[in-house]
Amino acid sequence: MEAENAPNAPDSLQEQEKRLDCLFRHARTPLYWTDRPIDEAVIQNLYDMVCLGPTSGNCSPARFVFITSQNARERIRSALSAGNVARVMAAPLIVIVAYDPLFFEQLPFLCPSENLRPWFAADVGLSEETAFRNGTLQGGYMIMAARAMGLDVLPISGFDQATIEDAFLAAEGWRANFLLCLGYAEHRNLPPRAPRLSFSQACRVVS
Repeated sequence: MEAENAPNAPDSLQEQEKRLDCLFRHARTPLYWTDRPIDEAVIQNLYDMVCLGPTSGNCSPARFVFITSQNARERIRSALSAGNVARVMAAPLIVIVAYDPLFFEQLPFLCPSENLRPWFAADVGLSEETAFRNGTLQGGYMIMAARAMGLDVLPISGFDQATIEDAFLAAEGWRANFLLCLGYAEHRNLPPRAPRLSFSQACRVVS
């Protein structure tokens, strides 16, 4: 019994299935939101989970701007594609998932065992690629963390990047990647899940 309760004990199949249901099988992109707010403590806890996800050399280039006030939300409206306006503006919380092109300035703190800063500082192409790839990865961690915490998530890429950057990111020099709308969905009128590619269509096993 003690082994079953140990921190590193294997999960039961039932526990694994429940987590997979929460993160993937039962999770749906919301069409409608309830008016239930997201507490500030939830926002803090969300980032505390996201920052634990692995990145290359622990570079952690993602930066997140949490839009909560109505005034700030209105500054996003003009940047949105027409088809995204209603769902985005109705979401309790809008997150700009961005990345810092100068992420390498934090590497002496984030990865003190290796002298990585000069490597990225000297190669703009490498640093941009690394920031975008790993920042996107961290945005994916936020989706999974939010779902695990009982939130619903609407990812959005239909927006004008320059408008978002001018309104929210210019002071820090960050670059916008995509938006996440978070909240508690009203699950009604959901269409059937859209098709996915099969394993044989999307995967190759090389041995």
